[in-house]
Amino acid sequence: MNTTRRRVYGTVAFMLVVSLIMMYFTITPSFADGSGTSSSPFSVNQGIANQGSTGSVEGYIVGKPVSTSSVTTSDFSDDYAIAIADQVNETNVNEMLFVQIPSPFRSEFGLQSNPSLLGEAVVVSGSLTDYFAHTGVKSVSDMELSDGGGSGDPNDPGDGEPSPYDDTYYSSAVGKTGSALKSELHLIIDDHNELTYSEVWDALRVTDEDPANPNNVLLLYSGRSQSKYENGGNVDDWNREHVWAKSHGDFGTSMGPGTDIHHLRPTDVTVNSSRGNLDFDNGGSPQSEAPDNYYDSDSWEPRDSVKGDVARMIFYMAVRYEGDSGEVDLEVNNLVNNGSSPFIGKVSVLKAWNEMDPVDSFEENRNNVIYDQYQHNRNPFIDHPEWVEAIW
Repeated sequence: MNTTRRRVYGTVAFMLVVSLIMMYFTITPSFADGSGTSSSPFSVNQGIANQGSTGSVEGYIVGKPVSTSSVTTSDFSDDYAIAIADQVNETNVNEMLFVQIPSPFRSEFGLQSNPSLLGEAVVVSGSLTDYFAHTGVKSVSDMELSDGGGSGDPNDPGDGEPSPYDDTYYSSAVGKTGSALKSELHLIIDDHNELTYSEVWDALRVTDEDPANPNNVLLLYSGRSQSKYENGGNVDDWNREHVWAKSHGDFGTSMGPGTDIHHLRPTDVTVNSSRGNLDFDNGGSPQSEAPDNYYDSDSWEPRDSVKGDVARMIFYMAVRYEGDSGEVDLEVNNLVNNGSSPFIGKVSVLKAWNEMDPVDSFEENRNNVIYDQYQHNRNPFIDHPEWVEAIW
């Protein structure tokens, strides 16, 4: 009898333990990493799917909400909100979370005060609930920048992917940051073959060849594919655009900065004229022949798909030309209307463009062609876009 009771009690106890284990896994939330712990934040898509709960979400800052269905990426009017997404270049508002920023975090995370945060990865903790009548995060208890490793775009320049040139060309620069990195990169890229201004024509026919049509080049601002030999000064010709405007430092077309094809690109004559020597910033009116580009009296905004290209060319020039060997010292600043001074801005906008528009195969090929066939130096910010943030 006692043996029978023990067996019954043992069976009941075993069933109770099993029931408790099953209850635990039933009520324990499933987090972003599937581990059942809160060690990893939700992605933005998971945050959208889990509205009504409380937790942390990681995403890229892609703009500021201005209405239920609209996000702005420039001219930020306040520091009260940000929009985050899983992709650094996301434009679909339905793929975003709108985050209400409480006052303790506004000075550090608001875009009016910190426009350079556009494109940065952030982890936000709070209530996953509508904000601006849109899926969002409110009652935020914590905000912190992250490396974007939890979710998002694997091509983001913050990922620090190694370059095949790290063990050779960049070996003395790897591991450095700040002014030490800038100085070392200058030494690496400083000495190179210099072209004459007339030689630039033939070089651009190779560096900017249309991958879909070897008889054409792709024009930087318009994106138009045009015959390699329709170049010159006529209205619909293409000519040699100095992305770092040659009047910013007054170096003209002399060998060196005036002929450095890392920043010289084919552009439509009329569009080139509209850009002139304007600094870079967001906003303005569409250029009539290239309406995806915007400009006003003091700045030029290129089309989205070459924003990063433009930024990385500018950062290259600021490292390559440091004032030694009798050359001009070019530097980026956070101003427009720089005129003939050897400066170009805005650095905060250029940094955001570097992150919003990752390096693509056309840009990589161009860098390789310049290195292999023409100047024999590289643009380090194409090989390592994250070095922009490491320096500036």
